Amino acid sequence: MSAPTLPTASAVPARDLPTPPRPDAPRRRALRTHLGTLAGTAVLAVLLWRLGTGALLDGLGRIDGATVLAALGIGLVTTVFSAWRWALVARGLRIRLPFAAAVADYYRALFLNAALPGGVLGDVHRAVRHGRSAGDLGRGVRAVVLERAAGQLALTGVGVAVLLTMPSPVLGEARRIAPPAGLALLGALAVILALRMNRTPARRGRALRAALGAARAGRLSRRNLPGVALSSVVVLAGHLTMFVLAARVAGSAASVAVLTPLAVLALLAMGLPLNVGGWGPREGVTAWAFGAAGLGAGTGLGTAVVYGVLSLVASLPGAVVLVARRHAVRYARSSSESDTVARTAVSSAKQSAKESARPASSSFPFSADPSEGRPMTPEAV
Repeated sequence: MSAPTLPTASAVPARDLPTPPRPDAPRRRALRTHLGTLAGTAVLAVLLWRLGTGALLDGLGRIDGATVLAALGIGLVTTVFSAWRWALVARGLRIRLPFAAAVADYYRALFLNAALPGGVLGDVHRAVRHGRSAGDLGRGVRAVVLERAAGQLALTGVGVAVLLTMPSPVLGEARRIAPPAGLALLGALAVILALRMNRTPARRGRALRAALGAARAGRLSRRNLPGVALSSVVVLAGHLTMFVLAARVAGSAASVAVLTPLAVLALLAMGLPLNVGGWGPREGVTAWAFGAAGLGAGTGLGTAVVYGVLSLVASLPGAVVLVARRHAVRYARSSSESDTVARTAVSSAKQSAKESARPASSSFPFSADPSEGRPMTPEAV
């Protein structure tokens, strides 16, 4: 009777073999980040070359103490409601996130987003930190992704409604693109439903079901949906208010009805991954939109720049959180090292005391104690 043969690698279906990660994946991600930074820098350079710095410097010179306080107040409202939305999504995913910690971490993420290239490194940091502190990195990352996606969905929904109903430079184009875009969206939804009904291959099917389940639990449940929707609307209203404030500081006297669609275009442009801490496409789109609306491209550039500065000012409490957290970590490390040294010293002292109290058996040539039940004699020694 022959021994059973083991299946060879060629007998295993190729789709069941694990796909190894591409060795150049980190390099490609870094390249995309650098290209985005270069693109944002190029946009800013072209705008300054074509429009000059007059309107920009004039707008920056008008920022006063009252404007800074207003920006801090608007930032407080938007950050608190954003942190509440994050906490709601995390609760839906059954991962712990205290509200006070969510506010502090959100402030720090906003500051890092504004201070570092790419505009998303702060969100990556809070996702990883929350996941590790909660003991579930995957759910921590999903909570941040779903929270940001909720904000983008609110911006997209309100933006589509505004651009289709309010006068703007893109009103005609938006109405022309809306029907085919709606049909494409319905087609994508139909494909997703078909994939779920037809049981896609195991790996992709599990990933799709996990993503849809996380979205349903984090945002679409009856318990979370009202709070997520309300917070998203309040946060979007805060961003629009900040844009109107920036336009007033830059010298624009246009009405809120005229500025609202232009603000929506600027906010949509900020979502493009071609920026330097949020700078680049926002300035280009705002300058074009103001020029097309007859408000002056230079005023649009000044508005966008003032908006960026005010957004950075609104995120400055995050710098305080960052410094305080680093100081707390250093203090905890120094305290831990001091406690370790103290425990080591006490242990050494106790060991020395025991050694000194132990009788020295080699101090005398003959021992007074019997050895192995026999009397001690010089020959035994």
